[in-house]
Amino acid sequence: MTGSAADLQKAIFSTLEADAALVGLLGGPKIYDRAPPNQPFPYLTFGRTSVYDWSTGTENGSEHLFTLHIWSKARGRKEALEIMEAAKTRLDGGALALDNHHLVNMRLEFAETRYDEDLSVHHGLLRYRAVIEDLA
Repeated sequence: MTGSAADLQKAIFSTLEADAALVGLLGGPKIYDRAPPNQPFPYLTFGRTSVYDWSTGTENGSEHLFTLHIWSKARGRKEALEIMEAAKTRLDGGALALDNHHLVNMRLEFAETRYDEDLSVHHGLLRYRAVIEDLA
C-alpha cells in the first residue's frame, strides 16, 4: 500500500509543478514534501497521508486521505486563498498520471484557512480523498 502513496504523491507534485498559474502565485516552484529551513513565503507543502485498504474480491486497491498545506505571510487571507484555488483547479482539472497504479477517483473533502498567531502566518489546508487500484 505504501507504494501507491508514493506513486500518488509523485503524480500530485508533478501536476502542481506543471501549473504555471500556481507556480506564479508561489513565486517559483515552491512545492515541497518538507520545506527547507528559512524558505521564503508563500509555499506549499504535502502534509499528512493516511492509507487504508480498499481491495475488493477481484481488485487490489487503497483509499488515500492526504492534505496540502499552503503557507503565506501576506496581510490578509487573499494570497493563501488564491493559491488554494489554483491548486484545487489543477487537481480537479484532470486525471493524475500514476506510474504503477490507476486513479479511480479523487475529490476535495475539506478546505480551510486560518491565521496562526504563534507563527504569524496564514495557513491554508486542502484535504483530499483518492481511491487507487493496483495495475494488474
